[in-house]
Amino acid sequence: MPPEEFRARAHEAVEWIADYLGGVGDLPVFPSVAPGDVRAELPTSAPEAGEDPSRWLEDFRSIVVPGLTHWNHPAFFGYFSVTGSGPGILGEMLSAALNVNAMVWRSSPAATELEEVVLAWLRELLGLPEPFDGVINDTASSSSLYALAAAREIAFPEAHARGLFAMPRGRIYASTEAHSSIEKAVLTLGFGQDGFRTVEADDAFRMRPEALARAIEEDVAAGIRPVAVCATVGTTSTTSVDPVARIAPIAARHGAWLHVDAAYGGAAAVAPEMRPLMEGWEQADSIVVNPHKWLFTPIDCSVLYCRRPGALRAAFSIVPEYLRSAEESEVRNLMDYGVSLGRRFRALKLWFVLRYFGREGLAERIRAHVRMARALAGWIDDAPGWERVAPTPFSTVAFRFVPRDADAEEIDVLNQEILDRVNASGEAFLTHTRLRGSMAIRLAIGNLKTTEAHVRRAWELLDQAARASVNERTATKT
Repeated sequence: MPPEEFRARAHEAVEWIADYLGGVGDLPVFPSVAPGDVRAELPTSAPEAGEDPSRWLEDFRSIVVPGLTHWNHPAFFGYFSVTGSGPGILGEMLSAALNVNAMVWRSSPAATELEEVVLAWLRELLGLPEPFDGVINDTASSSSLYALAAAREIAFPEAHARGLFAMPRGRIYASTEAHSSIEKAVLTLGFGQDGFRTVEADDAFRMRPEALARAIEEDVAAGIRPVAVCATVGTTSTTSVDPVARIAPIAARHGAWLHVDAAYGGAAAVAPEMRPLMEGWEQADSIVVNPHKWLFTPIDCSVLYCRRPGALRAAFSIVPEYLRSAEESEVRNLMDYGVSLGRRFRALKLWFVLRYFGREGLAERIRAHVRMARALAGWIDDAPGWERVAPTPFSTVAFRFVPRDADAEEIDVLNQEILDRVNASGEAFLTHTRLRGSMAIRLAIGNLKTTEAHVRRAWELLDQAARASVNERTATKT
């Protein structure tokens, strides 16, 4: 595309982006499409000859956008609500234009060194001590996988050459509420399902340290080597916080790597008053925090901090001749800290976000989200028929509708109906989870444009949907 044509089309795209960001709140959050609807509107084959950009930009507007669930909508409350903020989008645009590959220092010196600088900034903003060294990955699934690979390197150094098949059995421990990516990492690293042991959670869905200690002691007695313990700061279902300060000495006593999954909750440490929730995470060997969750950076951007980066490098560093250079003893090559050789310039968008908002700007927005979640929690606590099913330490609320004289199965069906009604309205989007076998609705607040009015409207929709479902059931029974 010639520069002048690109200039015209880029202006058109930027105008559309600005209008979208300004008006996304007027769109339905959840699309009214059925599986296959979007695919049916698209050609089955690529064009033989190149098409005019106006045609594919129009198809984007008329086919793709109406089929999207709008994560940038202020009433998107599903999963973990996120924001692709303006400064982050600008960084993403420039990164795409530069198209650098930051695999080794020589392949893009500024991309490598900016990543080092911006992660030092972020470490300071989070209140983490300097021994932690950071690297940016795509998602927390990758970051946790890499951390546990370093743990395997420490527990079974001989496996680097010989593989795991001739090694003693090893095991990785996590709460029953840990993210599924931990078990995926265990499988990927060759430990098998037998190498993953879940630990009982308490009434607030936090790992029980005494249960962890008992599980490890049982395994050691059976000849199983403790490899790693994974604690979570902000579990996916309830955003519960494992007691890291009590877990850390148990892991240390058995020589197990301590990994803290703070992909969601870790961002809250930007607000100093939230840091007591992270007590003990500074004792971890590795910590993952996702700026694309609650630091307003476009997906994907996951930061892995490691206290022992040498172990991470030992797990992955393979340097072929064609990537060697004269300065390699003086610099860090980012390819050495994970599976990927090719690496996008993700540091640029995070740098722009940190510079645009500053520490106080980030902290104030996180505080606002926490205030809104606590307001919602209060409304739920005061409403007849509704109950919260977990504490609300951050900005996510888990709850359900529990009418009198309904059994467990009816309650589950009723809450699914309520969720479906709200999502079908297009005014808000929420998701669910299951806690101790029962369905619960989750409302996660994390978008920059979300106000208390959006949260209150979602609450009104939920209560209206509950009444409508109850009325329909009463009419059916009579």
